[in-house]
Amino acid sequence: MKLKICGMKLNTAEVAQLRPDYLGFIFWKHSSRFFEGEIPELPHYINKIGVFVDAEFDYIIKMVKKYQLQGLQLHGHESPEYCAEIASELKKTNHKVDIIKVFSIKEEFDFDVLTTYEKACDYYLFDTKGKLPGGNGYTFDWSVLKNYPSTKPYFLSGGIGLNNLDKINEFIKLPESKYCFAIDVNSKFEAAPGLKKIEELQLFKKAL
Repeated sequence: MKLKICGMKLNTAEVAQLRPDYLGFIFWKHSSRFFEGEIPELPHYINKIGVFVDAEFDYIIKMVKKYQLQGLQLHGHESPEYCAEIASELKKTNHKVDIIKVFSIKEEFDFDVLTTYEKACDYYLFDTKGKLPGGNGYTFDWSVLKNYPSTKPYFLSGGIGLNNLDKINEFIKLPESKYCFAIDVNSKFEAAPGLKKIEELQLFKKAL
């Protein structure tokens, strides 16, 4: 199981020493974890993911080039056409990026909406539906994923913390976890927005 640590801002270099598979940087100005400045040099095995919410096309291209992002996490109402277009445009510049399309879930979800995204993105990410597009701090009912109709790998997100380890271990034994590619964590491992608790992340990664 891969690990993505999102909302990086204040202690990125320390978090990178834990060797996660992905680090997420939020480029949505309304977020308390909005990233600007410089990303420290990271090991080649850590993929940098840019998180965007209904962003302008040119802004995404600019951030991909500036930070050499390896993936885009699209957290708004981006259409399948938009996802395909951004991937195609970046490919022209010889910059291959993975497209991760986010879908928010509360108590139920109509998986039919995934149909038109099948060819437009590389991964899905399922998060908890809340007031903000991510970072709301609580989980959704994972049993909804029993109805997952795709074979596309997905990230599982939404308020996951140390207290969810038993639940994760139970989940990965179930058929609906077959295409669960990565666990995505953020707010439950913070002392403040963008300031991660290193020891707790270390415990979580070891257990995962």
